[in-house]
Amino acid sequence: MPGSADSVRTAARPRPGFGLRGPRTARHVLSVEQLDALALPVGDDGVVAGVDVEDRPAVIGLHHPAPYDVVLIGGLWTAQVLALRAAGTGARVAVETGRPQAWTGLARAAGGDQQCMTLHDVGRVPPLGATAVSPVVVIRDCGMKPPRGRVSSGPWQSVLTLLPYLSPVAPRLLRGASLAGVQQVSPEEARQVGRILSLSRQESEALSTLADGVTLWCAGRDRRFVLTRPTDAETGLLGVARRLD
Repeated sequence: MPGSADSVRTAARPRPGFGLRGPRTARHVLSVEQLDALALPVGDDGVVAGVDVEDRPAVIGLHHPAPYDVVLIGGLWTAQVLALRAAGTGARVAVETGRPQAWTGLARAAGGDQQCMTLHDVGRVPPLGATAVSPVVVIRDCGMKPPRGRVSSGPWQSVLTLLPYLSPVAPRLLRGASLAGVQQVSPEEARQVGRILSLSRQESEALSTLADGVTLWCAGRDRRFVLTRPTDAETGLLGVARRLD
């Protein structure tokens, strides 16, 4: 009988896979021109390395389910800012270094009561057990010719190798890197880097004139000049941006 309790119960019965029918409202539709308004300034859950030439946040995604290697030809200051910000995302940071005195204060400040940043002698980084819920970033601060370490990149464990200048091992490391960063270098080094990374003439020439805190980040065919602006807390710990240590 129309309107009976049985018919009401039948109409309210959930449809398999869909649940109860919701209110009928107009769909939310955007034109193609309006889609750009949905763009987010930060693309993923990585580390904000700074801002690009258009003053937009530039993010380095360090946490991947596949091996991810980063090479930075630059100064200790930039590497330490990235390490501090990586720890701030919840990653565990392991620093392999021959100059622990340069990292001790930062490690204490970053960890507080927890050991989120640990220091290790060169060649003495233990297995770190990286997982999707506990990613690891290894910073290799081992001088001009870092030895082949026991630790390597893997799922959810990225490795950032810091080179102060273009050393003999740099071409091999740059060619094998998923991401390469270059700060101010000499004109001759700039030409060599340009050949290795297939930079344009304008990009290569700019490398010898970069200001402190500016890095050219290269990933595949993507190139981006990024200015790292320290927060007040970072300036208090690390000082102002500088290329030379």
